[in-house]
Amino acid sequence: MPRNPSTGVYSKPAGTTPSIGQVIDPVPWNALTTDIGNEITNSLPRDGSAPMVAPLKAAGGTVSAPGIGFASTPQSGLYLKGGGLLGFAQNGVDVSFDQALVYAAKSGDYTALASDDNAVHRFTAAATLILTAASTLGANWHYCVIADGGDVTIDPNGVETIDGAATLVLKDGYSVNIICSGVAFFTNKLFARILSKADSSAVGDFVVGLILSNNGGNPNTHIDFAAGSARSGASFVSSAASFTKRVTGTFAAGTGAGGLDTGAVAANATYFAYALRKEADLSFDVVLSTSATIGGVNTTLLTGYTIVKCIGVVLTDGSSNIRPFVLYPRDEYTFVTPVKDAVSAAISTTSTFLALTVPNGVKVKAKLRFEFTSSATTNAALLSDPAQGALVAGAGSDGANVGSIQVASGFAVGSQEIWTNTSRQIRMAVGGSTGSIWIWTDGFHFPCGRSS
Repeated sequence: MPRNPSTGVYSKPAGTTPSIGQVIDPVPWNALTTDIGNEITNSLPRDGSAPMVAPLKAAGGTVSAPGIGFASTPQSGLYLKGGGLLGFAQNGVDVSFDQALVYAAKSGDYTALASDDNAVHRFTAAATLILTAASTLGANWHYCVIADGGDVTIDPNGVETIDGAATLVLKDGYSVNIICSGVAFFTNKLFARILSKADSSAVGDFVVGLILSNNGGNPNTHIDFAAGSARSGASFVSSAASFTKRVTGTFAAGTGAGGLDTGAVAANATYFAYALRKEADLSFDVVLSTSATIGGVNTTLLTGYTIVKCIGVVLTDGSSNIRPFVLYPRDEYTFVTPVKDAVSAAISTTSTFLALTVPNGVKVKAKLRFEFTSSATTNAALLSDPAQGALVAGAGSDGANVGSIQVASGFAVGSQEIWTNTSRQIRMAVGGSTGSIWIWTDGFHFPCGRSS
């Protein structure tokens, strides 16, 4: 073929350039006409009546002069970018198109690469996703992550950040789109908006689950919290798994770590358990404090956390061990071993206070049993809520709640749930004479908002 297949230049066959008077040799001339016919046949008709039968090889061109353009708009068309990438120009301006979306499932840790641009990766287990340096990935690199089997910790390279933070924990069941600026990473904020929507659009006060119990392995020092959630006003936090804190150390993040807001565990103390929310990733934690109010909690160790709500209470005994208890529905606590808070205690017609083994600093409804004796057969005892003031025992006055003595120095029994004051006290008095009383504290009701 006289046409060079690389350059497309046509060269006539030898012997086809005659001079005047020369006899034309038919062999080269016949080859020439045959060749010309073949080349005309292999040329693309301008009217489009025949298609190409081999790849069209266009000039590389530039964004302002595309290799394939249009007669009416020569600056619009296709051109070849650096690195063999195809470019599209419109009126001399580059038009960008995404790479094809590629889906893949990941079951463990992974490092996102430049080739993952526009990829969607679904993580089927808890994992760490490491992002290659932003300068390597380049501006406009973007990537979708789906957490579908565990939390995914997204960790940018070195000191680079994502949404201004060192890491982002994508909670199980959520997804996020990541965009690279060339120096840092950002998300579309949808994940944060979804998690915060409950805070911004609803109010209320409740605890669901988060049942407290003595830890099976270390019941004297560790307290377990079942999975659940808590809300106070517009602040919400949840935990999908059980959580443990210990009273033998100050607060540190995570299950099994110390829980006290300050100081060391004390004997015969009350520790209120407060649900925490870490603002960086909305994760759950617990702090234990002797303060009965959120405002009194020492927050020195709680930087980055919001105190959401009180979710329960823990009492220690004289040896600074956690008292064994069972927590029933509607925030009802029962001690495994009843506490004897009065042993043959003197009781008279003068109303006096008696301290119980219940939480300090708040009013609770104590679950009490009594046994009373008196040398007077007309005697009965009255135990009452201090908020009622100093009541007078006796049938002619404010009554009684321990049966009247029928035989001198005999015993009468009774039981009642009685509200205390914030100093753990109830009032007690007898009508008619003096006597002695025994009081067992079986537990208490400390309402935190559990309905079941």
